[in-house]
Amino acid sequence: MSTAVKKENKANRPARGGVATFVEAIRQGIWEEMERDPSVFVIGEDVGAYGGAFKVTEGLQEEFGAERVIDTPISEAAIVGAACGAALMGMRPVAEFQFIDFISCGFDMLTNYAAKCRYRWGGGVAAVFRGPCGSGVHAGPFHSVNAESFFLNTAGLKIVEPATAYDAKGLIKAAIRDPDPVIFFEHKKLYRLPRLREELPEDDYVVEIGRARVARAGRDLSIITFGYQVLNALDAAEELEKEGLDVEVIDLRTLAPLDREAILASVKKTNKVLVLHEAARTGGIGGEIAGVIAEEAFEWLDAPVVRLASLDTPVPYSPPLEEYYLPQVSDILAAARKLAAY
Repeated sequence: MSTAVKKENKANRPARGGVATFVEAIRQGIWEEMERDPSVFVIGEDVGAYGGAFKVTEGLQEEFGAERVIDTPISEAAIVGAACGAALMGMRPVAEFQFIDFISCGFDMLTNYAAKCRYRWGGGVAAVFRGPCGSGVHAGPFHSVNAESFFLNTAGLKIVEPATAYDAKGLIKAAIRDPDPVIFFEHKKLYRLPRLREELPEDDYVVEIGRARVARAGRDLSIITFGYQVLNALDAAEELEKEGLDVEVIDLRTLAPLDREAILASVKKTNKVLVLHEAARTGGIGGEIAGVIAEEAFEWLDAPVVRLASLDTPVPYSPPLEEYYLPQVSDILAAARKLAAY
């Protein structure tokens, strides 16, 4: 692939740093990586002329040309296959799914090819597969999935889901530079949430893949979560503080590789753990985290590990049913109080 001559298009170029929403942070990160490395390109449905379904790639095609921002037919299998092939030829593709639900169409290529390339012959697929995930926006069962557990059982894939604008930018840049395939989940409720507007550094930075962060320090119990549920956990922690309960919130940021050290450090500090995630409970990452804690920190526990997740049903379209289906702040409060009293 030849590199298109970049056109002057200052009106659409995002600011480097400054106050940004979650979606603007991701756009900044991709844009800066395309400026830094001519092998980086974007591929997906409506990523070019339209600027992406959620406008993450807005202005990129005007700036970098149609050879580096490629609109595709409606075929996720073809998008993933093209990205894998380009990566093996030395390119750095960033493949977008309009909704992460449709990643299932590329499942075979991701799990049976991209994930195994390094193990098979020593060369990894340096590609990012990104798109909007998550429920709570009344988009129905086909546009609301949380798909992380589909891939957690596949060695060779890195899985990322940020919860802040700072992390979204730093992690997308790290994912693009990574030598292996990275699945990058972006909860759609976070994209333009005013609460997540924050000042980003003007200087180049990355957030290391595989490292959790302490979103809120506490001593009485730990809530381990990621993505949009970090906000619910923080809201619940603030309410529980009024009751004299000091809650620690761990934002995993990366689901594979899992930051076991951060999880175990929090368990040893608070001795009680609530694992919170938005995907269905059965087969979810909460079971894996609970297993790690049981195997490696059992003697520090003062209560059983509690899992709080969505119901084992498709995501309802009806707003009241969807609210019932999802973990709410009220559910976190009830679970935390019960756990604290154990």
